[in-house]
Amino acid sequence: MNLSAEKYVGAVDQGTTSTRFFIFNYNGDTVAMHQLEHRQLYPRPGWVEHDPMEIRDRMNEVIRKAMAAGGIRPEQLAALGITNQRETTVVWNPKTGTPYYNAIVWQDTRTEEIFRALAVDGDMNCFRPRTGLPLTTYFSGPKIKWIIDHAPGVKAALAKGEAIFGNIDTWLIWWLTGGPDGGVHVTDVTNASRTMLMNIETLEWDAEMLRVMGIPREMLPEIRSSSEVYGHTVNTGVFGGEIPVSGILGDQQAALFGQTCFSPGEAKNTYGTGCFMLLNTGEKAVQSKYGLLTTVGYRIGKRPAVYALEGSIAIAGSLVQWVRDNLGLIRTSPEIEELANTVTDSGGIYFVPAFSGLFAPHWRSDARGLITGLTHYIHKGHIARAVLEACAFQVREIFEAMEKDSGIRLKALKVDGGMVQNELLMQFQADILDLPVICPKNRETSVLGAAYAAGLAVGFWQDLSELSAQWAFDKKWEGKMPGQQRTAHYEGWLKAVRQSYSG
Repeated sequence: MNLSAEKYVGAVDQGTTSTRFFIFNYNGDTVAMHQLEHRQLYPRPGWVEHDPMEIRDRMNEVIRKAMAAGGIRPEQLAALGITNQRETTVVWNPKTGTPYYNAIVWQDTRTEEIFRALAVDGDMNCFRPRTGLPLTTYFSGPKIKWIIDHAPGVKAALAKGEAIFGNIDTWLIWWLTGGPDGGVHVTDVTNASRTMLMNIETLEWDAEMLRVMGIPREMLPEIRSSSEVYGHTVNTGVFGGEIPVSGILGDQQAALFGQTCFSPGEAKNTYGTGCFMLLNTGEKAVQSKYGLLTTVGYRIGKRPAVYALEGSIAIAGSLVQWVRDNLGLIRTSPEIEELANTVTDSGGIYFVPAFSGLFAPHWRSDARGLITGLTHYIHKGHIARAVLEACAFQVREIFEAMEKDSGIRLKALKVDGGMVQNELLMQFQADILDLPVICPKNRETSVLGAAYAAGLAVGFWQDLSELSAQWAFDKKWEGKMPGQQRTAHYEGWLKAVRQSYSG
C-alpha cells in the first residue's frame, strides 16, 4: 500500500555511544536524520554507565532537529518505532521520572559475583532451558539485582511501589508517552529475552527466575509484541501531537528485521561497538550447545514469535576507538584502514580484545586482552591490521558455532553497521569465512527494522513481502585466500584466544 509521499515513519536508534532519529518514506529511503553522542561513564574498572536523563534529552533533541532538517510536521508521521542498546538497565521512580542510579550498560562486569552465586553447582548454563541464556554479566537481571542491593533508597521505594525497571526501550517509550503523567510501561519480546527473567518458551516473566534473582514482578514492564500500538506521544514536547508508538526491537533483532532475514537459515552480522550475528531459526527456540544465545528474533502482532541464535562479541568497533583514544595511533576511526594497508599482513601478531572478558562462544569473564607474537619487526601498521583481523576472526568463531547448532550450512553473510565501510575488513571477513559477504544498499538496517515494525502495525506497510521487495544488494566480497593460509591464520587465532584465559 503506497501511501502519500507526504507520510513517513520515524524511528529512534538509541545506541551505546549515540542517539539518532531517522525519518523514512514508503520506499525505506532516509528523508532526514540527526545524531548526538552521550557520555561514557567509567566510575571503576569494569564498570560502564550512562546518564539516563542525558539519553532522554538527546532523544528529544535529535527528534526535533531531524524533523526540522526534513521539514517534517508531526501530523506527517504515521508511526514511531524504537531500537535500542539492549541489556542496559534503568530503575526509576514512576511518580517523578528520577532514576535511582545511572543506567548500567550491557558491557558492565560488576555483577560477576552475583551471577556466580546464582549458578547451581557452578553450572553457568543452569538456567538455559528457561531463558536461553548462560549466566554472565551481560544480561539485565543481575544488573537489576545490583541496583536493588546497592542504590540508596531502592528497597524502600519498592515497598511503596515507587521503583520500576526498564531497558532503554522501556525508559524512552515511558517518556514519549507521558512519563509521570500516564507513560506506558512496556517492552517487547526481543528486549525481554535479554533480561534472563523471561521464559523463552512462554514469552512471559518467569516466576522462578524472579524468585532466584529476588526481583519483584511489580517493577517489570508489560511484555508486548515487536509490532503493535503501545500508546501515543503526548500532545506536548517534541512532537506537539499524538503519534502512534508502534514498534520496538532490540538493536540486533532490529538489524535482522531490517535485513529482511524472514526465513529460517538467513543470517546477518552487525559491526558496531560490538559484533552481533543472528540466525533466524523459525518458530522454534533452538537451545545452543556451542556457546550461542537463544533469543527472540521478532514477533509481529499476534503471530507466533520468530526465534534466533545469536553470537555476541563485546569488542569490535570499540577496539578501533581504543586504538584511537588510548594509543593515539590514529586521529579518526576511518584512518585504521589506511594504516592497516601500509602492510600486507599482520606480521604474525594476533590482538585478542578481551577487555571485558570474552563473549560468545567462550563466555570467559576471566579472559583479558593481549597481543601475541610481538617482535622487533612489528610496527603500528601491523597492529592496525591485527585489530581489524580480530573482528573477522571472532565472527568466524560465531559462524562455526551457528552451523553446528542449527545444522544449516550457511551460504552467505549479510552485513551492516559502521565498519562495513572498511574494505580491508570486509575482504578479510570473506577470506576467513570463504563465503560471500553481502552489504545492502541501505546500511542503516537496525533503525530501518524498527521503522518497518512500527509501520506494519499501522498499515503503512502491509506485510513482510512488501518489505522484502525493498531489500537491495549494494556490494559483495568473495573469499580469495588459499585454504592452507586460511587454516593457518585461524589456528593461530584460536591459540591466541586460549592464551587470553587467566583461569
